[in-house]
Amino acid sequence: MNLTLRGPALVDDAVLPDVLVQVDGEHLTSVTPLVDGAPLPPGAGGAEPVGGTMVPAYVDLHCHGGGGTAFTDLRDDAAAAAAEHHHARGSTSLLASLVTMSPRDLERGVAMLAELADDGLVDGIHLEGPWLAAARCGAHDPALLRDPSLGEVERLIALGRGHIRQVTLAPERTDGLELVRWLTAAGIHAAVGHTTATYPQVGEAVAAGADLATHLFNGMDPWHHRKPGAVAALMRSAARGDVTVELIADGVHLADDTVRTVLDLVGADHVAFVSDAMAAAGVGDGAYVLGGLEVVVTGGVARLARDPDGTVPGSIAGGTSHVADIVARTVASGVPLPYAVRPATRTPARVLGLADRGRLEAGARADLLVLGADARPTRVMRRGRWLGTGLI
Repeated sequence: MNLTLRGPALVDDAVLPDVLVQVDGEHLTSVTPLVDGAPLPPGAGGAEPVGGTMVPAYVDLHCHGGGGTAFTDLRDDAAAAAAEHHHARGSTSLLASLVTMSPRDLERGVAMLAELADDGLVDGIHLEGPWLAAARCGAHDPALLRDPSLGEVERLIALGRGHIRQVTLAPERTDGLELVRWLTAAGIHAAVGHTTATYPQVGEAVAAGADLATHLFNGMDPWHHRKPGAVAALMRSAARGDVTVELIADGVHLADDTVRTVLDLVGADHVAFVSDAMAAAGVGDGAYVLGGLEVVVTGGVARLARDPDGTVPGSIAGGTSHVADIVARTVASGVPLPYAVRPATRTPARVLGLADRGRLEAGARADLLVLGADARPTRVMRRGRWLGTGLI
């Protein structure tokens, strides 16, 4: 598709009132700010007005499913449908996340998702588990949690064929630090999460190569002023530029004030907004299954039907929002649009090494959104093609 778009656009860190964006095939060929009184460049006369603000499309580092299906369903059609659901709602790039499963099912899931990554439907695989802390397992089956072994890790890496991009782990587990080193040596991001690690243990993990925090605050011991733990250690590491922290800024997992505080203390260059979405995203309340565990969604909040200890309802079991919801909510809470968009675009794109995503600039992949006055997408373009309706 070759076309020229004209309207307000987020270029670098500023919303400019009049910008010409030229699309040729799957890429942007030029992004030209227009100045009142200056001669118009070629193509400006026939440009299509966009009727909103153009921003880069979103990149989601942590997504389990949506639209009624999940990557853990272990079916090609279900996984493809989940990915396409998020594409159409603004996350045109995403990692497919798998929760804790048996060794055999985990291998099946990785092999299946590697095929989806080959086809360009997802941008890699995220393993959230099985090497997590039982005390902070959340919606992961505690019976399937285990210590890492080099043999299992090597099998999964081989099955992933270069597509495993991120692994969430608890560094305090036996051989947890070795796991960080194995992953780092393989070019895979080690993310600290679902953990009871102490402040020094997190420091050791970061020194060993861990550079991500999986949904900061959630799945971790609360930050206590005399026992700071993982939250404080990860925030300090992020402020120093060594770690990028995920935030599920949906108003369920985190309060808006917490999100703004982390953005102010850490900076948007080291915060990545993630959906942590499960199958209910975009569908609504009802009964679902996540990694073999029963989940009930009520009022948009997903929880296990029952925790292992019998507590009813159980732990929060992922998100039901899209990254687009999170950005819009963050803007509504008082964060300027450029600062709210960066953790959904430039930062996660940098983490994944996607140099052609996360910015509106010549040479970038033609992935962009048109946002309405409420900062929600009204149109989504992926690889130079407008996607269907069904937006939030």
